Amino acid sequence: MNEEIILKVENLQTKFRVGKRIVHAVNDVSFELKKGTMLGIVGESGCGKSVTAHSIMKLLPKNGSITGGKVKYYDNNGKAHILNEYDRNSKELRTIRGKEISMIFQDPLASLDPVYTIGSQISENLREHENISKKEAFDRVVSMLFELGFSNPEERYYDYPHNFSGGMKQRVMIAIAMICNPNILIADEPTTALDVTIQAQILTLMSKMQKTHGTSTILITHNMGIVAETCDEVAVIYMGRIVEFGNLEQIFNTPMHPYTKALLKSVPVLSSGGEKRLEYIPGATPDGSEVIKGCAFADRCKHTMEICRTKQPVESIVDGSHRVLCWLYDKGGKNA
Repeated sequence: MNEEIILKVENLQTKFRVGKRIVHAVNDVSFELKKGTMLGIVGESGCGKSVTAHSIMKLLPKNGSITGGKVKYYDNNGKAHILNEYDRNSKELRTIRGKEISMIFQDPLASLDPVYTIGSQISENLREHENISKKEAFDRVVSMLFELGFSNPEERYYDYPHNFSGGMKQRVMIAIAMICNPNILIADEPTTALDVTIQAQILTLMSKMQKTHGTSTILITHNMGIVAETCDEVAVIYMGRIVEFGNLEQIFNTPMHPYTKALLKSVPVLSSGGEKRLEYIPGATPDGSEVIKGCAFADRCKHTMEICRTKQPVESIVDGSHRVLCWLYDKGGKNA
């Protein structure tokens, strides 16, 4: 095992039962997270980004289940923990989740309890995982609030969520996730409900925290612009499958998959002037409960061949870690 790898996801599969239908939300997702780096998982809404994150953390609702694959977490001693094999309420998983692997959820309004002070909510996670006194917890929380840019943190400790703006609530969520100095931070659309200025502040703050604490981060977003500013590697996901994976330069300078190219063309560029029109991806994402024989992107792709509609594409290695799931880059596709 490469010593740099801290999280390894192998052929992860997650399904949901919705009435009589089975929705295939995550289909054979595989990737590795390197220590101290930020991995962006990007794609349209409903493509399986958040479900992948919730599957790693075993935070799926009752109608969801992991039906295949492995999620391996390597702790500070190099010991491998197969997270999906733990019972969701087991002591082992509770020890790891929140302390060694933390998550920032996309809606702080739904995640913060309105009847408790923000200080008590942050210190709850700390005292759950570390044997420290209330005074020590208070000092740690105040220090974290100061690090996150709160003025008068000793006073703000006793404020309630309604006393804060959306951006400050999201900082509280970062504090809850970071208070135990986790090895891995999963940020699920952390800036979705925020305006552009606050988004930039939150992303700058997350990058600073990552560098200061050496945290390995998974950033889930639909915004390619955010990925370009913050991430080291990128996984482009479509209908529960990673269709392209590579480092930042590979994905943005030499994108291979038609879906990746379409996402990049839909990003506004300030220097392009008013003459260049943004492109859009035609059609809609398929129903996740349908069994698709070929490539799920075939109906929306300009390069669709006969094989694309009849057979799942095979992953091709383009250059080093750069890989793509598309028949255009496989001899079987080119010769079809």
